[in-house]
Amino acid sequence: MFKTVCLLKRRDGMSFEEFMDYYENHHRKIGEKVLPKGVQYTRRYLRPVPNPVTGESSELEFDVLTEMWFDNQQAFEDAMAALGEPEIAAEIAEDEEQLFDRSKIRFCTIEEHASVPN
Repeated sequence: MFKTVCLLKRRDGMSFEEFMDYYENHHRKIGEKVLPKGVQYTRRYLRPVPNPVTGESSELEFDVLTEMWFDNQQAFEDAMAALGEPEIAAEIAEDEEQLFDRSKIRFCTIEEHASVPN
């Protein structure tokens, strides 16, 4: 499994609820349309909570962690090449302007290590 993450921040002037609604009811559908079949496409919305030790709370740098899981790295590279096709890239970019602060988009791969606490 080859996993990627996008860390995304909503655009200024958009409430968290508006952001989540637009992503789930509009932008998500573009992703589902253009990503290949079999890709796991998950959005994990981030809501700040007070630090359990200090009690302090602050705004988070990102509002959602979007995960995409591919069968392997080649499947990921093929999908990214397809997303880079001019017509698809233009559709995605146009919609991202309605939703994200595009200057803060961060994209990375995941190397996962799991353990079971005692």
